[in-house]
Amino acid sequence: MTKVHPNVAAAAAVASSPAAAAAEEEKGEAVSLTVWRRSLLFNGKGFTVFDSNGDLVFRVETYAGGSPREVVLMDADGRALLTIRRKKLSLADEWLIYDGDAAASSSAPTPAPKRFTARRNMSLLPTKSLARLSPARASGGAGDAPSCRYDVEGSYASRSLDMFACTSSASGGDQRRRVATVCRKEAAVGPDVFRLVVEPGFEPALAMAVVIVLDQMNAS
Repeated sequence: MTKVHPNVAAAAAVASSPAAAAAEEEKGEAVSLTVWRRSLLFNGKGFTVFDSNGDLVFRVETYAGGSPREVVLMDADGRALLTIRRKKLSLADEWLIYDGDAAASSSAPTPAPKRFTARRNMSLLPTKSLARLSPARASGGAGDAPSCRYDVEGSYASRSLDMFACTSSASGGDQRRRVATVCRKEAAVGPDVFRLVVEPGFEPALAMAVVIVLDQMNAS
């Protein structure tokens, strides 16, 4: 079986992987991550994500009895990076993406800022589009242009996806560039281990949040 977690013990002791990912971004290189659709905790569901050195980068733990409507993406040290929350009583399938731990900050003077709204593509016409992320009115996220949205195309079940940043040009058309790709990992057995490649200039945590949203869309 493919070895997907070579340096878990080292990552738990020293959280060096976020620095390694940042170094790759500074070099202008794509960040290649291995996503394992499994929690490191016993009887826990979630995701465990490693960088190209085998170090832990992100993790998601869904505890027994926990609400599947809200998932927190954490770094290797357990710090909350983003919260993915399914919107209640929505006519369309919608998910909200917040900075940090939205539940923990709900009673704080300054609640966690909402970054994006993700919607499933409900078109009846044949299309490659699966979902779209639209920025919140006051996203405030570093590097996110106010007019920029993200389109996701492909098949999550087949682990074959492309994510595009779309911006409106002065001429009225849309400019698109690929910012992340999901593909099967070489020699991996089954769909629970796959690769997430994030292009330079795009936020790896946000790319992983999109993967979580698509996983929930695929399960609902």
